[in-house]
Amino acid sequence: MRKVRDYLVLLGIAGGIVALDQWTKYLVRSRLAFGEAWSPWEWLMPYARIVHWNNTGAAFGLFPAAGVIFTIVAILVSVAIIYYYPRVPKNQIGVRIALPMQLAGALGNLIDRLSIGTVTDFVSLGAFPVFNVADASISIGVAVLVVVMFLEDRRTRRQVKATQEDVDETEEEGSAPEEENSLG
Repeated sequence: MRKVRDYLVLLGIAGGIVALDQWTKYLVRSRLAFGEAWSPWEWLMPYARIVHWNNTGAAFGLFPAAGVIFTIVAILVSVAIIYYYPRVPKNQIGVRIALPMQLAGALGNLIDRLSIGTVTDFVSLGAFPVFNVADASISIGVAVLVVVMFLEDRRTRRQVKATQEDVDETEEEGSAPEEENSLG
């Protein structure tokens, strides 16, 4: 029963993000010509805009000639996350949030690669590479994992240090030097 509940959480979070990703990409493809940009205010255009762009590579337009490789990687990552997710302890909430975000990003862009041959990107901020909801989901998921790993490492180091200090104190108490009895 726990596995079913875990998969419902995984697929619920990932499914919601994939739905948002696909809906926003559909809106961009259906309302903007390729290369066309839109912003609600002209003064905002140099800083933030929606632009219809295609990407054959990885997130943020990296490695444009490696689309097939990223299709395979997305499938492998998705399978690994689906397999591993129920094994993540309940108390690791950060990991239990990060993995569905990464799954959603991988699936969102995989859907584009398989259905239209390229990934639709549309968020353009300044000179930063154009990206989409799936790219953002992957990036935020990775950032959450990094923060969780950093915090867990700090907690473990503190525990080891506290344990070592307890051991040192116990050793000092048990092997206190004997005082010499001198009458001199």
